[in-house]
Amino acid sequence: MTRSPGPSSRPGTTGDSGTPGGAGPGVPLLLACALGIERLALRAAPRGGGAGAAGPVTLLRTGMGPGNAERAVARALAEPRHRDAAVLASGFCAGLAPGMNPGDLIVAEETRGPDATTPCTGVGALVDALVRAVPGHTVHTGPLTGSDHVVRGRERAALRTTGALAVDMESAATLRTALLAGPRPVAAVRVIVDAPEHELVRIGTVRGGISAFRVLRAVLPAFHEWHRSLLLPRR
Repeated sequence: MTRSPGPSSRPGTTGDSGTPGGAGPGVPLLLACALGIERLALRAAPRGGGAGAAGPVTLLRTGMGPGNAERAVARALAEPRHRDAAVLASGFCAGLAPGMNPGDLIVAEETRGPDATTPCTGVGALVDALVRAVPGHTVHTGPLTGSDHVVRGRERAALRTTGALAVDMESAATLRTALLAGPRPVAAVRVIVDAPEHELVRIGTVRGGISAFRVLRAVLPAFHEWHRSLLLPRR
């Protein structure tokens, strides 16, 4: 599914962590990203503009690749303060479908890795929150597949034939590891930094990379809204 919202009135080292946004009693949130530039964007996110998260929020930089993601997330969830945490993987990704643009958002319905497919929690609520938080940007929903290397050209086209909308190196490993540590809400939101018609050589050196960075800076309020929604009674 793809949503193109109209105007809205609403407003490093591996294992490094910080606390973006407010903290309070409730379910903790572990927000995982891989790269220093992703962590910088999330830490630089505007504060305010509504209530904060439902509980303490930890920003975890895992390092690049599925192996680093697995190790960093497993270590974090072994800590008593994170034992019951919801886990959300975020950062940049490569779009697989023609017509995608840098700055588009991907909300995973599921993540796909070599060992498991992981369904995501509260996808609809997350999409709605992102539409409000980042008006004017297209939000795509569908499968997010994993890779252990940067995907280009023909390999990108081959992954598209599986039905996946985008690919990154850490989300599938992050969510799979999170559920191995115990049942919890999990989700993945990625910002497209390159796409079939907009391949990048290096993040931050071209216009598309800058656009993706600005979008990633703006998504934190939506993550807080999703986090709060986890505490609402289910019907």
